[in-house]
Amino acid sequence: MNHWLMKSEPGDCSVDDALAAPNSTVPWVGVRNYQARNFMRDTMRVGDGVLFYHSSCALPGIVGIARIASTSRADPTQFDPASPYYDLASKPEAPRWLLVDVQVLHKVETITLPMLRARPELADLLVLKKGNRLSITPVALTHWQAITGV
Repeated sequence: MNHWLMKSEPGDCSVDDALAAPNSTVPWVGVRNYQARNFMRDTMRVGDGVLFYHSSCALPGIVGIARIASTSRADPTQFDPASPYYDLASKPEAPRWLLVDVQVLHKVETITLPMLRARPELADLLVLKKGNRLSITPVALTHWQAITGV
C-alpha cells in the first residue's frame, strides 16, 4: 500500500463536497502536471491512503483521510472546451490527462503547515519542502503513521 497527499482547492472540491458526493467519492479532475499524472497512472492502487489537503485558501492543511477508490482513467475535462482544464492537444484516442476516484473516509480538524513543520519527524515530508508545488506527492509510511496515528 502506498500513501499520498493530494491537494485540492476548496472552491473546486472541498472535503465537505467529497463527503456529500455519492459514496463520499469524487473524481480527481484537473491534474495538469506530468509527474502527478504518472503517479496516478503508474503507482496509485485502489486502497492506497490519501491525506486530503486544502490548498490556495485561508487555512491550508490536511483536512481529511481518504483512499484511492479506482484505477486511473481519462479525465473528461481535457476534452470539454467549456472546462478550465480543456487541452486542445489531447485526443480521446490518446488522452494526455488522467484521474482517479478519491473516497473520503473522514474529516479531520485541519492540520496546518505550521503544525506539520513543528514536528521534527515530519521534516522531510514533501509538502514542507521549499518550492514543492505538486498537487500529488507520495507520503512515506513513517509520515503517514505520524500524521494519522495508524
